[in-house]
Amino acid sequence: MILPKYTPEEIARLKKDGREKVLGHWMCNEDLDKCLKIFTAGEGCDIYDIEGNKYLDTFSSLITNACGHCRKEIKEAVMKQMDSLEFFPNYHDGFAVPLIELAVKLAEIAPGDLGVTFFLNSGSEANETAVKMARQYFWQTGRKGKYKVIARRGSYHGTTLAATSFTGFSALREPVEPLLFGTLFAPQVKCSTCELGLEKSTCGMACLKALETLIKSEGPDTVAALIMDPLPGSNSGYPMPPDGYLQGVRALCDKYDIFLIFDEVQTGFGKTGKWFACELWNVVPDILTVSKAITSGYLPLGAAITTPKIASVFNQGPGSEFRSGSTYGGHTLSCAAALANLKIFEDEHLVERAAETGKYIRAGLEKLFEYPIVGDVQGIGTLWAVELMADRKTRKPLSVDAGSWIRDWCWDNGMILRNNRNMLVIAPALVISKEEVDRVMDFLHRGIRAAIQHFGL
Repeated sequence: MILPKYTPEEIARLKKDGREKVLGHWMCNEDLDKCLKIFTAGEGCDIYDIEGNKYLDTFSSLITNACGHCRKEIKEAVMKQMDSLEFFPNYHDGFAVPLIELAVKLAEIAPGDLGVTFFLNSGSEANETAVKMARQYFWQTGRKGKYKVIARRGSYHGTTLAATSFTGFSALREPVEPLLFGTLFAPQVKCSTCELGLEKSTCGMACLKALETLIKSEGPDTVAALIMDPLPGSNSGYPMPPDGYLQGVRALCDKYDIFLIFDEVQTGFGKTGKWFACELWNVVPDILTVSKAITSGYLPLGAAITTPKIASVFNQGPGSEFRSGSTYGGHTLSCAAALANLKIFEDEHLVERAAETGKYIRAGLEKLFEYPIVGDVQGIGTLWAVELMADRKTRKPLSVDAGSWIRDWCWDNGMILRNNRNMLVIAPALVISKEEVDRVMDFLHRGIRAAIQHFGL
């Protein structure tokens, strides 16, 4: 790792230019006005800011960096590829070797008969393309009326206009409406705070019944796809679905001839202790979308992986082709980085390691229940959320934003923590050590105690 050095004048100029000349992704003016953060180096689970301060990154660079920062194996693979061919597009009738080799590797590790990949640049594009694939499939097979898409409230699927249409957060949808016509929403599945107001022990899986009611009321012949995250992401706090729910969803899609799309952009590649979260329930979708950890964030890449049966419809001769593409989708260097990244996964047994790390993290997080404001702990593998509440029995919310205060406290003391107000999110790299997990827990204990004292809770 090389740690760049900057003078105070350079730092001041970069922060001023960053604030004035860049519109940031999911920017938060309140936080930007507190402290504009510029990062310059990283190694393992640590990252350094422009002032040279070191932070333990518990959100793995937006849940991308699974194998740790500054891995020479990935750097060397990209440089080797750059020495021969830096880029050729997967366009018309052209391919590059790393793209084909990565497609073979994904077919090897993907569940079921998922084995044909369409490459893109991001998770948003992967989700939008999966829906396009479903719609064109039915259009091409003589069922042009099957175009509607069902998503779930409380789920996030991306930032393109179409992906935003499938995202179940009104705050993200409203500023850019009107959105894609034909999108429907089923109940989210978070048993700890059921939106139907029911108890898990007695509900009879009403959320699944509501999904079937929606399909039937719209008309199965009009619904092309159901897109969902088998394990909802950091915005929802990684709530595990009830046993039988995903199997029931798969059965409904089979019954009504609807494509099941699993969005595993966040959860894919080992983070749950399986290559893909859907394997926890032995449910295989018709299309699996991935991104983020496919390259561990070293270069941009996304993918929509489908079955030979579905792909064959687009290989039936002139005029049957799938009508989608982008210049840089499946970039040659990104595919080389992904292959090196996945080799690290296998060589260091990171999927199995995440399963064991998850047990250790759970044990540590459950000790936080000693604090009365800790209401719930949810997650698996290296994906976890701690919900802060005024009363854990009644699930009464806190009247103050203690979560953001704890996040800022952690930053000031050397740890990057993600939060959604009073939900604290822990999603470190798969290479995190037990010693580093212990450091995370120490930060959380001290931060929560400091917040209790600060707010008088």
